Amino acid sequence: MRTIKAFFILLVLVIVTVALNMPAGAAMDIFEQEVEKEQGAVKFVREVQKGGYDVITTEELKRMIEEKKDMTIIDTMPYEGSYKKEHVPGAKQFLFPIPDMQSWDVKETAGKNKQDFEALLGPDKNKVIVIYCGFVKCTRSHNGAVWAKSLGYKNVYRYPGGIYAWKGAKCETETVK
Repeated sequence: MRTIKAFFILLVLVIVTVALNMPAGAAMDIFEQEVEKEQGAVKFVREVQKGGYDVITTEELKRMIEEKKDMTIIDTMPYEGSYKKEHVPGAKQFLFPIPDMQSWDVKETAGKNKQDFEALLGPDKNKVIVIYCGFVKCTRSHNGAVWAKSLGYKNVYRYPGGIYAWKGAKCETETVK
C-alpha cells in the first residue's frame, strides 16, 4: 500500500513540476498547432486532387531509384547553386519558376516555355515523372506536376517532402562539380 501511495505522490509531483515549468499557454498551443496542421493538410490534399497527379514518399522514391526504375526526376529548386550543391540522385534541373496554371509567361521563366519543360520531361508520356522542390509547402513541385499532367503525361508524382525530407531521411544526394 505504501508503494502505491508513494507512486501516486511521485506522479503528482512530476505533473505539477511539468505544469509549473510549461510556458504560459503551452497547453493551448498544441491545440492551435493542430488547427494549423489540419489547414496545411487539407490545402495539400486539395492541391493534389485539383492537380490530378499522385504523391510519392521518400521511402518510395528511394526504392524506385535503388531498383533503377525508368523515370524522370525533376528538381524545381529556385537556385542553380542549390541543385549543384545537392539534389536527389538522377534528378534534372528546371531552374526557372514554373508558373501556375493561369498561363505560361516566358517573361517569368527567363524565356523558357512549355516546350522546354516538355523536352526536359521527355517524349514518353507514360514514363514516371517525379517532381520535387524543397519542402512540403513549396508550390513549385505542385505547379510542375500540374503542367506535366496538362502536357499529357500520365504517371506524374509530386514528391512533397523534397530535398529537405530526402536529407532528413539521410538519403545520399548527388552534386554537380
